[in-house]
Amino acid sequence: MSAVISSPIKSPNSSPKVGFVSLGCPKALTDSELILTQLSAEGYQTSKTFEGADLVIVNTCGFIDDAVKESLDTIGEALAANGRVIVTGCLGAKKEGDVAGTEGNLIRQMHPSVLAVTGPHATQEVMDAVHTHLPKPHDPFVDLVPNSFGVAGIKLTPRHYAYLKISEGCNHRCTFCIIPSMRGDLVSRPIGDVLSEAHALFKGGVKELLVISQDTSAYGVDVKYRMGFWDGKPVKTRMLELVQTLGEIAEQYGAWVRLHYVYPYPSVDEIIPLMATGKVLPYLDVPLQHSHPDVLKRMKRPASGEKNMERILRWREVCPEIVIRSTFIAGFPGETETEFTHLLDFMKEAKIDRAGCFAYSPVEGATANDIPGMLPIELREERRVRFMEVAEAVSAAKLQTRVGATMQVLVDSAPALGKKGGLGRTYADAPEIDGVVKLLPPEKISKTLKVGEFTKARIVGTQGHDLVALPI
Repeated sequence: MSAVISSPIKSPNSSPKVGFVSLGCPKALTDSELILTQLSAEGYQTSKTFEGADLVIVNTCGFIDDAVKESLDTIGEALAANGRVIVTGCLGAKKEGDVAGTEGNLIRQMHPSVLAVTGPHATQEVMDAVHTHLPKPHDPFVDLVPNSFGVAGIKLTPRHYAYLKISEGCNHRCTFCIIPSMRGDLVSRPIGDVLSEAHALFKGGVKELLVISQDTSAYGVDVKYRMGFWDGKPVKTRMLELVQTLGEIAEQYGAWVRLHYVYPYPSVDEIIPLMATGKVLPYLDVPLQHSHPDVLKRMKRPASGEKNMERILRWREVCPEIVIRSTFIAGFPGETETEFTHLLDFMKEAKIDRAGCFAYSPVEGATANDIPGMLPIELREERRVRFMEVAEAVSAAKLQTRVGATMQVLVDSAPALGKKGGLGRTYADAPEIDGVVKLLPPEKISKTLKVGEFTKARIVGTQGHDLVALPI
């Protein structure tokens, strides 16, 4: 029988401290930012360590088996080190039958002593649990919180870039994915709220805004593209109007707007001219997953391989500088050698600039597990390796064409004001997932580099996925 640990008695001048761990994707990160903003707004201190905290919140991921294991292990570590743990996030929505055969929450079965469990995007439920186990000290206004961006709240990213979540959930039912069962159907944020948050971030010094969701192209579908308001003007709740307005706001601050999780719908064609004219970065993160129509059909993806190729070629005609990154699955159930070869040929023809690939992994609850023709894990992994060999060759050839060019670089790291060089990224590089620019020490003594600012640099070489450049 586990003992109940009571809340420690605090002195009047002592603020309760909450340990916090955020696992998973950028969408989970923005959930964490909302919770941290609310905690700080109510006077709680936050900590990255378990020891010394009055309780710990773990924001989990439950998408693939490795993420589930990492989440469960982290919960166990927090319980061992602290004993008082609240769990939120995608794994909190995951069910599993217990030994008696009845359905229950997976986290509760593995770690029955946790204080509370919620699903994703559940800020209020998390705060209710915190209030129950650690009463709040006070409730100041959000814009008085140190290190926050006013209405945009606290961000966990470096101060010069931030993620902007525009919606929750997804209307697709891809057979390999269980996200809709955890995060629900598409729910678009009011466009006025999204633009207000973006403006606050730019005003606070953010130089790169990364737009994220489960399906960015579908923004506003659930509300039938209804009219909203920003800065006293009507703005339609739709991807085109959102991106146009974000580009206009970013331009005032000399900042970048980068688009992620963009499904290749016909409506995306309207965005490409904005990239060609510099309103937003000529960069699209498009989760293609495969190229062969039969595999896409088994995946229940919303577009066929032929249409994707046609669309990509048209995008490159309109905006030759466009960079496309994507993710793919090798060894999907039923995938034949012919279908896989089709994918390799697609990669070579489409010239995807940045690509990641996963060997198919059976995720509990995914309907793809029931599709006939599950491939041996060795074959799935072998195809992943073959795919990455092709993808890396395409990417390396693309990078080589950059040598000799002068590009704008956003500085991410610059020890000693860059006198010894530093690290940065071009418009072609999203943080954490793409390559970097390795900046050499400037030749001019007067030249300095500062984190969060742009510099011009001449590309002098490549190193694997990265560029090497000389600041000028």
